[in-house]
Amino acid sequence: MDQVVVAAPPASDQFVVHTFGCKVNTYDGGLIQKNMTNNGFKLNAGRLSIETLDKAKTQIHILNTCAVTAEATKEAVKTIRKIKAQQPFSTIVVTGCAAQVDTGAFESLPGADLVIANSHKGLLPDLLKKHFRGELQQKTFKSNIFKKDDLEADGGEEAAHTRTFLKIQDGCNSFCSFCIIPYARGKSRSISIAHIVDKVNQVVRDGKKEVVLTGVHIGDYEDNGKNMDDLVEAVLNRTTISRIRLSSLEPIEISDRLLAMYDNPRLCAHFHMSIQSADTETLKQMKRNYSEEQVELALHNISKVKDVFVGMDVIAGFPSETEEQFENTYKRLAETPWTRLHVFPYSERSGTRAAIMDQVPHHVRKERAARLRDLSLHRFQAEALKQVGNTHQTLILNKASKKAEGLTRNYWPVRLNLSEEQLKTLAGQEVVVKITAVNFETGEGQLEGVIL
Repeated sequence: MDQVVVAAPPASDQFVVHTFGCKVNTYDGGLIQKNMTNNGFKLNAGRLSIETLDKAKTQIHILNTCAVTAEATKEAVKTIRKIKAQQPFSTIVVTGCAAQVDTGAFESLPGADLVIANSHKGLLPDLLKKHFRGELQQKTFKSNIFKKDDLEADGGEEAAHTRTFLKIQDGCNSFCSFCIIPYARGKSRSISIAHIVDKVNQVVRDGKKEVVLTGVHIGDYEDNGKNMDDLVEAVLNRTTISRIRLSSLEPIEISDRLLAMYDNPRLCAHFHMSIQSADTETLKQMKRNYSEEQVELALHNISKVKDVFVGMDVIAGFPSETEEQFENTYKRLAETPWTRLHVFPYSERSGTRAAIMDQVPHHVRKERAARLRDLSLHRFQAEALKQVGNTHQTLILNKASKKAEGLTRNYWPVRLNLSEEQLKTLAGQEVVVKITAVNFETGEGQLEGVIL
C-alpha cells in the first residue's frame, strides 16, 4: 500500500515576508502582510537576518520575488536554501514575479514548499491553510496572468516602513524587447482615482507623511478617460498628505501640466526617469516609443523645477548597440541636466526578444557601464557639494542603521547625529535640516546635516 504523506500543522503561525525588487513589490509585500494577519496568522515584524535565524523556531517564510533579471531568480533560490539550512522545519512559500515566469526553478526545489504565482497571490493565506491541513494535491498554483483583471488594491505598506508605497497601476502593455515583466504581471490595469484618494487620506490618518505613487508603468494610468496628471491633481487637491512622490516615468510622459504641479511643494521635486538609452536607434531596438531628442527635451524641461533631483535608469551594452551608438548616449547624457544614473550592464533574460538578438560581448558591456558610472559619480558628487548650506524639509527614516538618516523632499539622503532616543521620537516626522557637509569617505558621497 502506498504511504500517504499528510502535511503537519505548523508549529508556529508566525510569518515573515521577504520582499525583493521594486516599489510595486514593496506594496504587494504590505498586501501579503494584511491578508495573512486578516486570516489569523501572526506577523513577525522584527528585522531578521537570514544568516542568524533561530534554528529552534518554526516559521512561515514568504518570498515575494522579483524577476527583472535572471540573477533575481537565482537570488531567491539562494535565499530559500539559506532559510532551510537555518530553519529546516519552516515552511517556505514562493510568490511574486519569479514564481510566475520562472516557476520551474522553484517547482523542482525541495526547499520550496508552495509556489504561488502572481495569478494566485490573493489566495495565498487560504492555500497555506489547506497545505497545513494536508488538503492540497499540488505545490504549484499558476494560471494565465493576462486573464487577471483585479489589482488587489488594498495593500500599501510593510510593517516598519516610514513611507507608504501606494500602487496605482499594475501590468504593462509595452513589451519592451529586454523586459519580462508583462509576462509576470499581465496587462496594464489601474485603480480608480476615488479609491486612491481614499487610500491616501487613510495614510494621513495613520500619521504617515509621505506616499509614493507607484506601479509597473504609471504613465499608462487610466481611469474612465482620466490619466496620471488627473490623478496627481486629485491627490493634491483632495488630500492633505505632506509629501507626494512619483515613481518611474518615461520622457514622453512629462507633460507641461504635470511640471506645473511641481510648483506645489507637497509634490516632491524628484523624478526617476526610465530612459534606458539616449540613442534613437538603440531605443528602437529596445522597443521604446521615444527618441533621443525627446529624452533631451524632457531633461531640460524637468531641470526648470526648483531644486529638482533626477535619477535615471540606463542600460549599457544592449544587444546590437554599436560603439558609435553608445558614444552618442554618453555624449548626450554628459551634456544634459540630471543628478544620478542607475547603470545596468545588459543582462540576458530568457523569454525576451533581446535575448535572441546579437549580443555585445560581456567585457564591452562592463566597460561601457563603468564609463557611465564614472560619469554619474562625478555628476552626483558635484551636485551634492551644491547642497552644503541649504536647508531642506527632511523625513526622519525608521531604518536599521548605525546612524540616523533622513530623506529630503527632493530625494537627498542625509545622515544625522541623533541618539537612539531622539531617533525613536523623531522617526516618521518631518523636520528642517541644514546640510553641513558631504562625507566622501562613504564612496560616492553622503550628505550630513543638523536639525534646526
